[in-house]
Amino acid sequence: MYTSIMKSAIKIAAISVLGLGLLTTSSQAKEYPSKPVNLVVGFGIGGSADRMARSMSTFLSDELGGIIKVINKKGAGTQIAANYILNRPADGYTVFASTFSPYLANTILTGGAKYKMTDFDFINIQWFDYELFAVNKNSKYNNMVEVLNAIKEHPKTVKAAVVQGSGGHLILKLLLEKYNIPQENLNLVTYSSGGKARTAVAGGQVDLIAISAEGSENIREFIKPLAILKNERIKQWDVPTLNEAVKPLGFQVPVFSGSMRGFAVKKEFKEKYPKRYTELTDAIKRTLDNKDVQKFLKSNQIGYDWTGPEESNKLIDESYQFFKQYGYLLND
Repeated sequence: MYTSIMKSAIKIAAISVLGLGLLTTSSQAKEYPSKPVNLVVGFGIGGSADRMARSMSTFLSDELGGIIKVINKKGAGTQIAANYILNRPADGYTVFASTFSPYLANTILTGGAKYKMTDFDFINIQWFDYELFAVNKNSKYNNMVEVLNAIKEHPKTVKAAVVQGSGGHLILKLLLEKYNIPQENLNLVTYSSGGKARTAVAGGQVDLIAISAEGSENIREFIKPLAILKNERIKQWDVPTLNEAVKPLGFQVPVFSGSMRGFAVKKEFKEKYPKRYTELTDAIKRTLDNKDVQKFLKSNQIGYDWTGPEESNKLIDESYQFFKQYGYLLND
């Protein structure tokens, strides 16, 4: 009798253990995310990166099957946010959602950051931007040749606005170098945000601006566009490319990818949690493949490209190498 009872108890225990094992296996299959995933934006609320993160969060939450939160860690050109990411566990619950190029590179090249670009894995760059050169609509300047000649021949008479450390900042200083204009000839005003810089040119406080084009639609009626930094002309801005615009002056400038925004994680995440990495990556791809999401993002002038990890990491590295080559101009 006692033996029979013990066998039954052992059988029940074995079934229970087996059941727990199955439950555990099932639970593990659905374990990510089991708590909110934080999208960390390296800028303040309302900027381009913030709009991208918040616009994606609800749709990404549906695809990933969990809660997505957006938090802002602004300051030091995204260095504060980058350090926050790297100090968090590489478990997929902290995702960098920001403008990576050129700001992240500049934190390393000129900002004293201790991390490397390869400390991050760039899952997807979904929003590409390019630089626009424009003057106030009432400006006497009608093309880049007139502007650059005025800077060269009449020092300190032209006032320009840029965002500190941006692609526009770098390419404007490179233009001066290529045309043998002393950097001090230009009265350059650096701003901490694109909104302030655009307001300055729209209000006539500065003559010239070099800034991301996508965010400049809201000041279109107040400016006179002169050139765009692209290889080919586009319909959105009916102006020559920068190299077409400066061709009469006898030099050319390299064309590089402007601002690049998207999602990244700590490098170790993919190795430590490959399944979670795949789930997160696939969820972002499915979100951007959704036609309704594409329509929503397009209506809000937010990029929605699926570039993927391999190409995204390649593009970020190319941009970093460009800033590494010419970044010395930002130290002047």
